[in-house]
Amino acid sequence: MSDQLSAPVGLLRAAYTAFNARDIDTALATMAPDVVWPKAFKGGFARGHEEVRAYWTEQWSEIDPRVEPTSFHPEAANQVLVHVHQIVRDMTGAVIADVSVGHRFTIESGLIRAMDVCPLSPSASGA
Repeated sequence: MSDQLSAPVGLLRAAYTAFNARDIDTALATMAPDVVWPKAFKGGFARGHEEVRAYWTEQWSEIDPRVEPTSFHPEAANQVLVHVHQIVRDMTGAVIADVSVGHRFTIESGLIRAMDVCPLSPSASGA
């Protein structure tokens, strides 16, 4: 892995680990204070740490998502596309989604500035 990609990958791995552990403070520490985060579960965007905290707290009271990065792909100078495997369970443990999607991150000054959810091409998702 190139040095140019290793720092962003380390940052993103830490963010996913914290998210899956439900460690909001550690996850937010990987993000710029004015981060723009998609509300994939509800629609729209959360802006800033407090809105992301509120969104995740609400989300985790209704569903149990786990998101595992499977590969990292540098794009523009400050963007990385992450292929992820996402399993979402309801609060009884039943699987309600098992999909591969893309997360496109914008990273500035060593922090996540924004994230977007995007579909993967059929070849990228293993279809």
